[in-house]
Amino acid sequence: MITIKPFRGLRPANGLAHEIVSPPYDVINSDEARELAKKQKYSYLHIVKPEIDLPSGMNMHEAKVYSKGLENLKSYMTRNLLIQDEKPCLYIYKLTMGDHVQVGLMAIASVEDYKNDRIKKHEYTRLDKEEDRAEHIDCLNAQCGPVFLIYKARDEIQKLIEQGMEKEPDYDFIGDHGVEHTVYIVDDEDLINKIVNAYKTVDALYIADGHHRSAAAERVYDKRMAANSNHTGDESYSYYLTVIFPDDHLRIMDYNRVVKYLNGYSPNALIEAIQDHFDVELYTPKPDEKKQFHPAKLHEFGMYLKSKWYKLTAKTGTFDNNDPVEVLDVFILQENLLAPILDIQNPRTDNRIHFVGGIRGLEALERLVDHGEFSVAFSMYATSIDQLMRIADANRVMPPKSTWFEPKLGSGMVTHLLDED
Repeated sequence: MITIKPFRGLRPANGLAHEIVSPPYDVINSDEARELAKKQKYSYLHIVKPEIDLPSGMNMHEAKVYSKGLENLKSYMTRNLLIQDEKPCLYIYKLTMGDHVQVGLMAIASVEDYKNDRIKKHEYTRLDKEEDRAEHIDCLNAQCGPVFLIYKARDEIQKLIEQGMEKEPDYDFIGDHGVEHTVYIVDDEDLINKIVNAYKTVDALYIADGHHRSAAAERVYDKRMAANSNHTGDESYSYYLTVIFPDDHLRIMDYNRVVKYLNGYSPNALIEAIQDHFDVELYTPKPDEKKQFHPAKLHEFGMYLKSKWYKLTAKTGTFDNNDPVEVLDVFILQENLLAPILDIQNPRTDNRIHFVGGIRGLEALERLVDHGEFSVAFSMYATSIDQLMRIADANRVMPPKSTWFEPKLGSGMVTHLLDED
């Protein structure tokens, strides 16, 4: 049984959503955030990445950074840039990117469900990132970025969501990458109760994106519960901000790799070395085909080396087809090429490897290699939603940077204030 609740959301005043809603805090660095904020009058980046309002180069984990975020949040509220709903609501969040449409429900989900693995994980988290978001939540007394969750689609839930969309949207604007953000506020108590009760029949939710935000919510929950002798479990800190999408609405894009050095190999020697585990062929596109090699199925990889694209195919017997993790292409590439040949033993910490989201296209890989910053690039076939859920169900974890979801949720669309609802 999954527990969700409506909440008194803090959201942009009418006509300001396009000036406020920003990319998630963790998809851009501080310098990129500073530049974006210059172009967006009231960017929510001032709240989720408040270091942009402080001197460049300072430690982003200093107390003054979080205090600046709180100051900015209070300023937005005082100036009525952000307004809070008078009663608890649910929020239907529709994202449209080209011909792809996905519709989710924004609600607060139970931290206890996360602790008890009813909200399932598929990634490890880093302690420093957990601590950063926990400090941010605790100082601002707010959850500012939603966690992206998945459930196995159910017709009865979808019909209730569609009922909530039988009116004009409360927000509708175009954001980054031409993504249309459409939000419907659900304030009808009968419909809210039906939706909440429908989710009680769901066995599990799956984290698509937001493992660190989930872990941070747990940290704040544990801290505040320990300090509250009258804890009941119904306090606002016992819940955290989420958007829940059906699995059949979602799209995972490829998450590609670039490596700085060839570990002493010449290009020809590298090609020879990888043939123990991969069939290798030079990619020669036909007139109607793309210049870059984009894998068309599982266990195919593209390799860009010295201005040429190669098609790599994992050889039968070089991976375990029955293991939900070892059958992943990101695992195959790591264990059969990146680690044994290029000596990338820990992709979580090795600064010789970088990861490039599929939204940037394979041209981005070519530019990084052609400009000399990196020596070789690998294009990947996207991990599937089914693979993600099977790994989470098995209580296993994916290798780092296995999934890249598009479109991204906007930060600042709705904020969950703690102790305010």
